[in-house]
Amino acid sequence: MIQAIQLILALSFLVLIHELGHFTFARIFHVRVEKFYMFFNPQFSLLRAKKINGKWRFRFFAKNVEPAAVEAHKDEKGNPVLRPMTDEELSALPEDDWRRYPDNTEWGIGWLPFGGYCAIAGMVDETKSTSDLPSEPQDWEFRSKPAWQRLLIILGGILVNFIGAIAIFTILLWHYGSDSLPLRNVNTGLYYSEVLQNEGFQQQDRILSIDGQEPEELSDVVQAIIIEGKRDVMVLRGSDTVQLTMSEDLGTRYLAIQNAFDKAEREKARADKNYTKRRYVLLTEWIPFVVDTVLPGNAAELAGIVKGDSIVAVDGVPTPCAVQVTQELQKHPCDSITMDYYRDGALQTAHLFIGDQGKIGVGPKNQLNYFELEHTDYNFWQSIPAGISYGWNILAMYVKQFRLVFTKEGAQSLGGFGAIGSMFPAAWSWYAFWHMTAFLSVILAFMNFLPIPALDGGYILFLLVEIITRRKPSDRFLEIANEVGFWLLLALLIFANGNDIFKLFF
Repeated sequence: MIQAIQLILALSFLVLIHELGHFTFARIFHVRVEKFYMFFNPQFSLLRAKKINGKWRFRFFAKNVEPAAVEAHKDEKGNPVLRPMTDEELSALPEDDWRRYPDNTEWGIGWLPFGGYCAIAGMVDETKSTSDLPSEPQDWEFRSKPAWQRLLIILGGILVNFIGAIAIFTILLWHYGSDSLPLRNVNTGLYYSEVLQNEGFQQQDRILSIDGQEPEELSDVVQAIIIEGKRDVMVLRGSDTVQLTMSEDLGTRYLAIQNAFDKAEREKARADKNYTKRRYVLLTEWIPFVVDTVLPGNAAELAGIVKGDSIVAVDGVPTPCAVQVTQELQKHPCDSITMDYYRDGALQTAHLFIGDQGKIGVGPKNQLNYFELEHTDYNFWQSIPAGISYGWNILAMYVKQFRLVFTKEGAQSLGGFGAIGSMFPAAWSWYAFWHMTAFLSVILAFMNFLPIPALDGGYILFLLVEIITRRKPSDRFLEIANEVGFWLLLALLIFANGNDIFKLFF
């Protein structure tokens, strides 16, 4: 529930600022904005508000207002062609008729909680077709403005999303600072999963460089070899340096293994409602499993395990790394095992019965107890360039990662609202909420920039063609392109959310 609430709040906020970007530039260039809505409102709205004669008027659960236009004539197909109401016709309307005041924007909240919209006069978009436009362009319409002004109006949403993300990152850095674990401080080396061991890594190798560059943090390693596809890795193995060459298909093979792992975890969770799904560990810091907490009444307490014990073997299998302890325990659900551990320098053995989830009721110390973190504080002026750099790096990472979407394994990894919601923490954290909101804002800006009709990027593409060729596409062409783009986006939405639904049952 907490994840769902965070998802709804984040998406609502991002849609709001995106549409405000379009609205702001439209008003700068004196383009009339007919409606501004959070969520969509077919037939009726939860709330409508408009400023009339200096006073705000509100309507709750009210039918939508018709546009301030009348039929001029019918086209060749018999469809009505509209024209704006004249001043005389507007004046003849009742005082409480909102159509009398077309210059003022109608604000509202719809009942269909999927996005929102900013209805800009004279623009063919998801809110209107060519038949909804007046027969003759008006000075206050989008289509009457120069191409460069229309381009800025369209870019407004993308710019605000990206600038908004940078602003959030800046404020977070200013308020919280940043914590990082430099890879050079991980002097014990790293744990490598099987997929990386097959690439030549050995446990506790220390990564010195990737394509000649030293990675600063663990996330830089994943980005370099999985997302960017870099291949040349130099590691320190004992006192020797070893050169490794990654496979070209490492990224897709990792996704395939991760997808299979996630499927197996979903099957376990369906079989047992109390099962806690694990995440696939590609690589992590090499740290021992030293018990930090012991839950009362569980297998570990019954076997005499106490805080400070260092587990080194599970059922005779050596487990010098904390990840290996967890993995070995998972292999023995509902089974009796032995566990070797050190206490005060002496090796001891305990006999335990493990439950159906492969857990014994202990929590290990984390990497904060073993390595020196680096904390950086920022004053206000320092946080601005740091926030810009952070936001730009997030965008660059996502653009590079996007190439994997076009692979079979990447398509299987696509998720919809369920997958996005799972990215939020299960416990409320203001830092985590705003950090994830900013991250999603960067993604939204990038996705809207893609040259797909019905997205901002589609309009941008047509406007750039118009600027270069000095030939404006017809409104009918834009309407058809939007319809095609809409169905493409709907298919993508169904596919992504269908993946979420499929994963619930298979």
